[in-house]
Amino acid sequence: MSPPASAQQCSGTASHPRSGAVLASLADRVGAARTLPPEPDGVVRAMPVVLRLERPPPARTPLLEAAAAAALAVCLDARSGPGGEWHHAVSTWVGGRIRKIARRARGAHWDAVQALPGVTWTVGDAQVRALLPGPVDDVPRVVSRLQIAGTDLEPDDPGPPPPGDPVIWVDAALEMTVGKAAAQVGHAAMLYAAVHRLGRVPAFAVRSADPRLWAELCADPAAVTVRDAGFTEVAPGTVTCLVR
Repeated sequence: MSPPASAQQCSGTASHPRSGAVLASLADRVGAARTLPPEPDGVVRAMPVVLRLERPPPARTPLLEAAAAAALAVCLDARSGPGGEWHHAVSTWVGGRIRKIARRARGAHWDAVQALPGVTWTVGDAQVRALLPGPVDDVPRVVSRLQIAGTDLEPDDPGPPPPGDPVIWVDAALEMTVGKAAAQVGHAAMLYAAVHRLGRVPAFAVRSADPRLWAELCADPAAVTVRDAGFTEVAPGTVTCLVR
């Protein structure tokens, strides 16, 4: 599973004076339980997140780590900054409900999505491509034909997270599919970057938390939390993951 030449590696994107500007408004949403209003123009937008699931597939944890980084990398790309060619699409999406829709691809279908605007991120043997967000009813054919269902992988045991890296903790009790979890860790990465005003993608670790650990993590006032809108799998307002 060697990455294409255009892929971003897990070392991060190059910093840029405009990096992170598009995420500034997200800092106010951290931990918010309020319901966001509908998009002002009535257009429902989402970021397609394409998970590479060959046979055999990669392990669950590196795939989620790649998903978190890829979603953030699109936002921190210089093209998403003011005056950039992606700015309107990304800033309009960030100003709404920052929906993400995970799909799975392999073989020729995976190769085809590399031609679309976005960023591919690699962690170990796992790859994810986050695409430029846009209207959910107007996605390219190469994306719409990719399946949403079936994006599930067995839990793995990645060991303790590396010291010093930000850790995205996922509530294991929710038993989210890998597609749902990929969207949630992408949200977490974006919120964390907004709060800390990051201009580069850090080496996120993703780990699952059992009920005892989850309760301890949620008690930390410094944690950056993600509350789900409740469109799929979990109830509205559920804290799905957090970053410390």
